[in-house]
Amino acid sequence: MSEVIIDVNRLEKQYMKQKAVKNVSFRIRRGMICGLIGPNGAGKTTIMKMLGGLVLPTDGEITIYGENDEKGLAKARSRMSFMIETPYAKDKMTARENLEKQRLQKGIPDKNRVDEVLSIVGLSDTGKKHVRNFSLGMRQRLGIANALLAKPEIMVLDEPINGLDPEGIVEIRELLLKLNREEHITILISSHILSELSLLCTDYIFVHHGKIMQTLSAEELHKLCKEYYHIHTDNDALALAILQEKIGISEYEVEADGSIRLYEQLDNTTEVSRILYENGVIPVELHVNDANLEQYYMDMAGD
Repeated sequence: MSEVIIDVNRLEKQYMKQKAVKNVSFRIRRGMICGLIGPNGAGKTTIMKMLGGLVLPTDGEITIYGENDEKGLAKARSRMSFMIETPYAKDKMTARENLEKQRLQKGIPDKNRVDEVLSIVGLSDTGKKHVRNFSLGMRQRLGIANALLAKPEIMVLDEPINGLDPEGIVEIRELLLKLNREEHITILISSHILSELSLLCTDYIFVHHGKIMQTLSAEELHKLCKEYYHIHTDNDALALAILQEKIGISEYEVEADGSIRLYEQLDNTTEVSRILYENGVIPVELHVNDANLEQYYMDMAGD
């Protein structure tokens, strides 16, 4: 199992009488693309700001690369980059001029680094075009280029696809996958566009009203969201035995209430129903469930 590089334990943040983050704990391992999922106001940005040291926690502990005191966290954060809220750039400057200014401010000695990151994010050909004439997708890529200047091992990105058109969303998704696979950067990304995160992330943290409801791997989530035939009868145990004997089912799960999730025979549901009926089992509920990520979140959140 890969190394834990961010460990958040019982983190809380209170503003006046409002508690924005409530008893939040999670771990991020090296190599993950971890999606922080929740609607606007769920606490995603506050969590990211606390990771970056921009907001101090009211309670709890953050450990990054094994460091959890003020001096150690500052050192650990030098191995990270953050793009929280709108990326900053001078509108009357080119992409290269903006990044060169940032390189100097950050004290990065490698003069070739600007050209390297422009190439990585696909902005090498923007030439003398000013940022004010960039599309929103280009601005987001410039923000990511700025975050890449110091060669981070972890990137924390707050809503990088928010407001983008479909083409821009695909561009950012492909870029982040490239950074993870080729540059070996661990990524924590927040979004409320759940369908897009389902194409990107290896792991998920579900947040609602400042609380973590669940953490799952992509494999676990896929299993939960997988299409299945829900079978509930007057005798579920007998129904299962009949289906095993008559059509040899093997891809199924038995729910806590005894009902059956059948992951096969989805094109043959009429035949499944007929076999049950002819063998004396009376169906109570029979329907196909196709739970996508949005539906799974809403079912879990209860609203």
